[in-house]
Amino acid sequence: MKSNFISTLFLGLLFTCSLNSCSKNDSQEKSRLQVRLTDDPAAYDAINIDVQDVQINVTGDDDKGWQSLPGVKKGIYNILDLVNGKDTLLADADIPSGKLHQIRLILGDNNSVVLNGISAHLETPSAQQSGLKLNVQQDVKGGILYTMVLDFDAARSIVTTGSGKYSLKPVIRTVLNAVGGSIRGAVTPGSILTAVYAINGTDTITTFTDASGAYLIKGVPAATYNMLYWPADVTYQKQTKTGIAVTTGNVTVVDTVRLAK
Repeated sequence: MKSNFISTLFLGLLFTCSLNSCSKNDSQEKSRLQVRLTDDPAAYDAINIDVQDVQINVTGDDDKGWQSLPGVKKGIYNILDLVNGKDTLLADADIPSGKLHQIRLILGDNNSVVLNGISAHLETPSAQQSGLKLNVQQDVKGGILYTMVLDFDAARSIVTTGSGKYSLKPVIRTVLNAVGGSIRGAVTPGSILTAVYAINGTDTITTFTDASGAYLIKGVPAATYNMLYWPADVTYQKQTKTGIAVTTGNVTVVDTVRLAK
């Protein structure tokens, strides 16, 4: 009965981790970047942007330093749906730590503007060729989760040509912020799968150790946490650590936990 309970518990934790994007320990030295799109109000019915790719430059080489983020959510976005604090997630991916120099949006051909119920094609020649380039020039630390908000100024970004045509000359503000901090550590023996809990009052964040016994929890709000280590092998005892302080933009390293029977 006890064995069945433990098995059920760990299956539940694995499901919870999948829902809450628990850390993947094979990318501990990388940063994680979430790119979100938002907009300021403008006097149009709709402004539809055809997003095909999001690329970053971490080398500073404007010709060869670009790389696409994996898992970009391609599609047509009416950016006027993203006003008054609303946003949408375009990408969520691990990136090299160091300096994030630039980011750019690659747009498709299906861009349009709607005014008084009439839709018109939105010309974006520069975007179609090389993307909408935005300077960032900020350092990113390994093991830290960052969010970047691409804030369109729609009213200033749409230009009329005088012949009933519209052109996109984007005015976009980028905001890059670290989301809390991270907790890193290890459990020995590494062969024992262990659930790791960071607990602050009623708030709990969970991950698992990897094949070497390492773990990394990203996006942890700044606070002081108690850590609980629960081995899958019930012949080993649970372990705890207290007073683990997490600060925004930093990785807190916890002393190695040694499991005992």
